[in-house]
Amino acid sequence: MTPEEMQARLLYRDGLMLVVDKPAGIHVHRGPKGGRSFEDDFDALRFGLPRRPALAHRLDRDTSGCLVLGRHRKALASLGKLFTNGKVGKTYWAVVEGGPQADEGQIDIPLSKLDESRGWWMKADPKGLPSKSRWKVMGKSGALTWLALEPLTGRTHQLRVHCAEMGFPVVGDNIYGKSPRTGGPPLHLHSREIVVPLYKNKDAIAVTAPVPAHMSELLTACGWRSESQ
Repeated sequence: MTPEEMQARLLYRDGLMLVVDKPAGIHVHRGPKGGRSFEDDFDALRFGLPRRPALAHRLDRDTSGCLVLGRHRKALASLGKLFTNGKVGKTYWAVVEGGPQADEGQIDIPLSKLDESRGWWMKADPKGLPSKSRWKVMGKSGALTWLALEPLTGRTHQLRVHCAEMGFPVVGDNIYGKSPRTGGPPLHLHSREIVVPLYKNKDAIAVTAPVPAHMSELLTACGWRSESQ
């Protein structure tokens, strides 16, 4: 990614925090196997500071949308506390197969690691860590449903596992859903909005990421209207 391409993905900037629009299909940081990652190109986001910004939280490789970066160590510490304490509001958009019967509700299914050999893969586990998500139906099209999802806790893969366990897996989920390992549609999960109460005497900062191209067709079928319309 060129510096210009990275800067074009910038959604919000102030002295402490940046919010960028992460593309789907790339790891946010380099894993144990190496390879390219999104943070490799953060030098383009220094904007005069001596060090590049750093990740304040994570998104899955195949999830797109709002990603928060701290611009220096003090900012990262403040942001880290907000995320750890559940103070940051997160809204994801997903297209799922099937869907819930009600218009909105909450999922309360504890989660734990599947096993150590599977890295970050998770499973429903009555003895696992408390995990709660809120959902709201935004639209439907045949056997597909457009959901707004809010993770009330921050477990790895939480929304994907919760949706799958409830019987409406995310379209394109080849780990927990019905999609084939290769050749299926991309994951239809997008970090649509993030709300960060960063400053004590100011309103929380709300940032929205545009719908990615790979989700626009199914979202439109479910009733979404492009921001440009």
